[in-house]
Amino acid sequence: MPKRTDLQNRSLHTYFEELAQALNDSGQDMRKVLKPGVDIPWGKESVKTLMFKPIAEAMFNVKSTTDLTTKQISEVYEVMNRHTQEKLGIGLLWPEGKK
Repeated sequence: MPKRTDLQNRSLHTYFEELAQALNDSGQDMRKVLKPGVDIPWGKESVKTLMFKPIAEAMFNVKSTTDLTTKQISEVYEVMNRHTQEKLGIGLLWPEGKK
């Protein structure tokens, strides 16, 4: 199966960045979502490490996002986006990536 494309890679990282901003803007700091007690803002890497990677690992038994196929990236995004929409009221369209 084909690995992710350059465009898909840029889109994936744009999604992490946009979701981090949307979570922060809505008051959903990491403390509220993951760890109570400390007000921690989201960033692109924390979205990737604490949300996307664990879902990918659970779904496809991979340790790195570089091991995901183009189809698997889309499937992980769908699960994660559905979760953030249902639980936090934050759903984002798949971005086309930054150049």
